[in-house]
Amino acid sequence: MMESEKMPNLELWPIGNCQVSGLIDDTGALVWGCIPRVDGDPVFCSLLNDAQQDVGVWRIELEGQISASQQYIRNTPILVTRLEAEDGSALEVLDFCPRYEGQGRMYRPIAYARIVRPIAGNPRVRVVLHPMKAYGASLAETTNGTNHIRYLVGSQALRLSTDAPVGYVLEKRFFRIEQDTHFFLGPDESFAGNLRVEVRRMEQSTRKYWQQWVRGLATPFEWQDEVIRCAITLKLCQHEETGAIVAALTTSIPEAPHSERNWDYRYCWIRDSYYTVQALNRLGALDVLEKYLSYLRNIVDSAKGGMIQPLYSVMGESELDETTAVYLAGYRGMGPVRRGNAAYKQIQHDCYGQIVLPTVQGFIDRRLLRMADDRDFESLEQVGEMAWKMHDQPDAGLWEFRTRQEVHTYSAVMSWAACDRLANVAQFLDKHDRADLWRERADAIRNKIETAAWVENGEEGGHYGASFESDYLDASLLQMVELRFLSPDNERFKSTFAAVERELRRGDFMLRYAAEDDFGAPETAFNVCTFWLIEALYLAGRNAEARVLFETMLSHMTRSGLLSEDLDYETGELWGNFPQTYSLVGVINCAGLLSKAWSEVR
Repeated sequence: MMESEKMPNLELWPIGNCQVSGLIDDTGALVWGCIPRVDGDPVFCSLLNDAQQDVGVWRIELEGQISASQQYIRNTPILVTRLEAEDGSALEVLDFCPRYEGQGRMYRPIAYARIVRPIAGNPRVRVVLHPMKAYGASLAETTNGTNHIRYLVGSQALRLSTDAPVGYVLEKRFFRIEQDTHFFLGPDESFAGNLRVEVRRMEQSTRKYWQQWVRGLATPFEWQDEVIRCAITLKLCQHEETGAIVAALTTSIPEAPHSERNWDYRYCWIRDSYYTVQALNRLGALDVLEKYLSYLRNIVDSAKGGMIQPLYSVMGESELDETTAVYLAGYRGMGPVRRGNAAYKQIQHDCYGQIVLPTVQGFIDRRLLRMADDRDFESLEQVGEMAWKMHDQPDAGLWEFRTRQEVHTYSAVMSWAACDRLANVAQFLDKHDRADLWRERADAIRNKIETAAWVENGEEGGHYGASFESDYLDASLLQMVELRFLSPDNERFKSTFAAVERELRRGDFMLRYAAEDDFGAPETAFNVCTFWLIEALYLAGRNAEARVLFETMLSHMTRSGLLSEDLDYETGELWGNFPQTYSLVGVINCAGLLSKAWSEVR
């Protein structure tokens, strides 16, 4: 099969610099990348387009190629792809997005850099570079000069600066690579300095930045490589300009084949971001937390004490109207391809707790550059007021049901957590009257949950229901220990865990729920729920079983060391948007729980 006819898959390797990102497939082609930021126009969109067309892609083809292998430079998102040909010739392609400190600020341009290096023989290559515009509506128009090609993509332009023969690139001709050849696709401006020297310097500086960042992580002893790769990728999911964290880098990868569960995840969900900063904070990556707290403060200010949406754009925009990109066929032709997400209109009361919980650290952690103060507490209390007001009101729930609302137990527990943590902070700040108020409210919510969410079930001992109105189960009930609502030895939790495992476990994997929703019955396991299962097994003292399941999940990671949102529990194939922050958080959290202590091996 020719590479251009290859079926798209999720063997993808993210690169990025916290401004733009790209996904490189297992042939070394850049198949997904949006500008000017992650939720922008996908100028590289072949991942969601007809795989037989050389459009929306940037590919370096080796004449007579018979194999491709890939790996990241250790502790960086700099990708090395080795291509080998039948005549013994070989080359390497280094892919990265520049990121490093310079002149007192972070240099993270809207740019992709590639270095092509001959390794053996006399490799001949062809450069296929065809960005698109307007969500696949048409190819970008081009103009060119002696050493550059200009691509007009919508209202802005990209410029390829290169020391390769421009005519060969324009005409897609094969030519011999006899020395390192450099490509810098970035802003439409003349490239400053010597291209060869500057691109090499960029790569070295980018490498140094990431390796220094990783050096500051407090990783567990076991599974260090997996945790580091997940941590780097979670950081790539942060839009540094504002601090927002997106749920994934893609849109519309189906949760299951032909399911039409195709959603745009290139936005900042308050819930997903909470779990992301929580996991990175456990590793000591405070820079991500600090920037995200700044984003949250702006969201809270804009709400003016009112309702908080489940998600916002990375720039804090509240309206994310959902439309269909009609010119893109979809992943493996499985449309629709969606732009925007109608979930912004939903009511999800768990978001109040997910704002309070990460923000609490700002009052306590002396390492932070900006400590939270009394004004921040007053602002956070407004969020708490909404949690108190809405704790027993119907919402769409964390699984974002589009056609029904109930009082979801997870949302109520998150509201309890908001009041509980506000009481803790007030006590820490010596605001004893406020501490008493928030403690009373937390106790009242607890009593309501214990009464309304509990379902008696005869000999099986009963369990908490997923909502106050029904007795069905969902995997979020396993989070009641993580949120400190219950202790692991609580009899009600043990009974609920048994019921959840019995109803939702499918072999080694976990459904988020089994009941039919707006699109029918779920067909795939939800990866983060499997990690919640692993955590619950560990807390129940079933450590050996937890380790086996964890290793099983790691075996389903892509060669890049990552996971998408969903997994076919019968075939093991990954589905859903990629890379999914929820899933990577699960890897980090479970590794921390299950790993041997450093003291055991020193």
